[in-house]
Amino acid sequence: MSELGNRLKQEREEKNISLDDLQAITKIQKRYLIGIEEGNYSMIPGNFYVRAFIKQYAEAVNLNPEIIFEEYKNEVPSTYNDDLPEQLSRVKTHKELPKTASKLLELLPKLLTVAVIIVIAIVFWIWKQNAHVADPNNNDPVTDEVNDVEYETAEKPKPEENKNEEPVVEEQQDSQVEAEPETKPEEQVQKLTVKEVNGGATTYELTGTDKFELEVIAKGRTWVGIKNGKNKSFFGAEIPQGESKVNDFTAESEIKVRVGNVPGTDLKINGELLKYEDTKKTPQNITIIYNK
Repeated sequence: MSELGNRLKQEREEKNISLDDLQAITKIQKRYLIGIEEGNYSMIPGNFYVRAFIKQYAEAVNLNPEIIFEEYKNEVPSTYNDDLPEQLSRVKTHKELPKTASKLLELLPKLLTVAVIIVIAIVFWIWKQNAHVADPNNNDPVTDEVNDVEYETAEKPKPEENKNEEPVVEEQQDSQVEAEPETKPEEQVQKLTVKEVNGGATTYELTGTDKFELEVIAKGRTWVGIKNGKNKSFFGAEIPQGESKVNDFTAESEIKVRVGNVPGTDLKINGELLKYEDTKKTPQNITIIYNK
């Protein structure tokens, strides 16, 4: 095992991150991660990917990649020899374009111009049609006839109502409405209390609410896994910085949340921010028991 590989592995184990967890965080195959820890770079396809994988590994365990590259520059391969053939191959491919492709590129501006003209003509035709329909000076005999009928109907006298009749029904309805007492439903008060703390594991109890909605907010790069009390997995992946994940667990009585980066992750229960017992320890296992 190389010194660099030993340093990365030691940092990973101190943070209690397994190779499977690291594979989910970095999206790098587990065999390549093992190759980095053992210093076996020959199994990785190219020096460029070796440096890229080492950089992602270091960031996942909260190490500065630039410092790692500088400290172990004798072990990390250079990417210059890989980049030069790639640049030469791109130049060669550009020069060997077939004549048919060149002619197509020459005709492309003309085709785009024709397409723009056709679109403008269609838009103008639609505008003219709408303007004709909306013109107030357009005398439509059918519309005028309908308006005359409505005007005549509006002017017909209504039959005289019996002034002696008293609105008994309305008074009875008003009295019934006033007699009904107002009943207001009792408001539930949500409570999220800490029941047990054991190292990197904390158990909370959620009461006083008829719903259980969990929102995971990534303030930084983080990995989150969510299971229920029967170990059924609902979610397990990396959440990019600035994005959030919302799940409804009203049907569950217990869920377990594993947070890979506690300082960079906020958890909200029905909009209420969950307060970590230890904001620096990472990763952590959060258990929420839901009592309806």
